[in-house]
Amino acid sequence: MFFDALKKELKILNFSPKTIKIYLYYNKDLLNFCQKDPRMVREADIKDYIEYLFDKRRVSGSTARLAVNALKFYYSRIQKRKFNFLLGNKMPKKPKRLPVVLSKPEINRLLNVVVNSKYKLILALMYSAGLRVSEVVKLKAEDFDFDNKILWIRQGKGKKDRQTIISNKLISILRQLINKLEIGEYLFAGQKFKNCLSARSVEKVFSQSLVVAGIKKQATCHSLRHSFATHLLENGTDIRYIQKLLGHQSLKTTQIYTAVTTQALSEINSPL
Repeated sequence: MFFDALKKELKILNFSPKTIKIYLYYNKDLLNFCQKDPRMVREADIKDYIEYLFDKRRVSGSTARLAVNALKFYYSRIQKRKFNFLLGNKMPKKPKRLPVVLSKPEINRLLNVVVNSKYKLILALMYSAGLRVSEVVKLKAEDFDFDNKILWIRQGKGKKDRQTIISNKLISILRQLINKLEIGEYLFAGQKFKNCLSARSVEKVFSQSLVVAGIKKQATCHSLRHSFATHLLENGTDIRYIQKLLGHQSLKTTQIYTAVTTQALSEINSPL
């Protein structure tokens, strides 16, 4: 009842279903925490809630920032209330972590231990084209331009279309798979009719494959995308092209991969 207006506003502004769910969750969670009507919430309640997320829930800085943004949207835009804590520029600090990148031999080991051919193709696509897991599961027959070796990502993060590359090694198997599909059908179908495969299924296979391959890094599916960018950079690809392939709006986002490339480091000998 309290958040019908919030949900409506988010839909009108074309926020993603995932973002809508998250914004509703944190606003409801705040009320559960302070046991108050939204009209009775005070700035101190919001501060106590964010402190609770850090101290009791042990959330990361990025999760706390997401909670702050959700509360800011509701109380500023819907309730028309001004809380200095929400309107200020001081957001919970984001830890500066470098992306986890798998080496080329590790990529080979990972793909070689995947028994299921469908999941092997999925992981290979993510690495070879720099795809997010949410993007690879939504690929359709019409997204592939084999003549130009271009893969279209429709409405990716930020609801943006972009183009990326298709590996020569995957073209043959992809052609065979797509020839069996109708326009509009998902390349990787889920258990339910006409639904795409769930991202969680891919993440589970990836995690299991890491263990079997003996890779100890704290890697996730997103590490395949990081590895794609880093290996292109090490191969001499212009960083501005990598930016376009990844769909980054700012070059600064792409420049983080200059900090994880090992090419220059491998040429330095330790004094020991």
